[in-house]
Amino acid sequence: MIERDVFHIRLKNIELQAERLMDPYLRTRPIAIISSSHQNGSIVSLSDEAKEEGLTVGMKVSIVRKMNHGVQLLPYNDSLYERIYHYVYRSVSSFSPIVEPQGISEFFLDMNGMRSLSRDIQDTGLSIIDCIKEKTGLSGIIGISSNKLVSRIVTSVIPYRIHKVETGREPQFLSPLSPWVLPVTKEDRVHQILKFLLIDQIGQIQSMAVQSKHFRIFFGVHSMMLDRESKGYDTALVRPKDIKDHILEQTVLKQDTNDRSILYSILRDLSNKVSFKLRQRKELAKKVQLEIHYVDGYKKKRMSSLRKIDEISVMNTCKLLFDGANQRRNRIRSILIDAWEFYPHVGQVDLFSKRDDRMRSLSNAIDKIRLKYGVNSLQNANALKSMIRDKCLFT
Repeated sequence: MIERDVFHIRLKNIELQAERLMDPYLRTRPIAIISSSHQNGSIVSLSDEAKEEGLTVGMKVSIVRKMNHGVQLLPYNDSLYERIYHYVYRSVSSFSPIVEPQGISEFFLDMNGMRSLSRDIQDTGLSIIDCIKEKTGLSGIIGISSNKLVSRIVTSVIPYRIHKVETGREPQFLSPLSPWVLPVTKEDRVHQILKFLLIDQIGQIQSMAVQSKHFRIFFGVHSMMLDRESKGYDTALVRPKDIKDHILEQTVLKQDTNDRSILYSILRDLSNKVSFKLRQRKELAKKVQLEIHYVDGYKKKRMSSLRKIDEISVMNTCKLLFDGANQRRNRIRSILIDAWEFYPHVGQVDLFSKRDDRMRSLSNAIDKIRLKYGVNSLQNANALKSMIRDKCLFT
């Protein structure tokens, strides 16, 4: 009989890791990721340095701004985290054809049958962690067991890079753990009964389940699921999900600014990269979104579409989005452009438009140079000047 192996990869604090990869200045700074810059927004993720300042996850933004001015507040950067998520997904997919993402920071891998290719399944796990670190810079941990339930619990309670629970040892592994790691305990009835009975270890649930009649009286329709989960029994399959295709370009400014000449130069560089990638794909984008992240944690965004893919047309669209979004005087920390929902570009020639013909010819000439010498081989003069002067970090 072939032993089942299910890997669960967890990238802890992926938001913090991603922000610090984008901006090395933040690596030793106290930072907090917030759900919204509005007063009723809350902290989603915290660095250890921010915790030392007295902040906690879930704390309201209005309270944070009153009590602490030394912590850097960062808006929840959906586009950046999704971009990182795509990189990680592609990395882990090279180890298994069946990958199931859970949010942006967790992945299940069906590794059944892989033992024939590797002497030690844990060596494969270490290879996956090293691959993620090498390609994305992110640190992760892996739990291994015969099913999804136990593998996921492993990464939530074990701090080591990799840990394996042998088949048949699931009840022993779970016994000393808190019952709140079991998914079924989120049900109100189960939660209330466990609290009332002062249950603080899964082993106590395992003992109670021996008296099946009383167990059913206590937990009703949830008794069977609670019994199974407490023993680490799970038959759920690893199911792959469709991954959205995006083109995303972002610049994080090392020096925050509200100087429009600098910002327009950065915007042109970003839009040129997007238009170049669209031309290489020979596709247009039904959706393009521009996001502005301010130094005080606020985030503004506008959305449109890209109906042409020459550099001037894409820049004009992005400039309209930027002007529509940037209605504040505060300094800007980051700008990003995200394009998706692609469809084929049919290059129909307009016989009456000399301008379009010139734009196509110019874009084709620029593309040939960039394909030969790299995407950054050609720069707008203002963009190049601002890059040197402000030392922007491009990604």
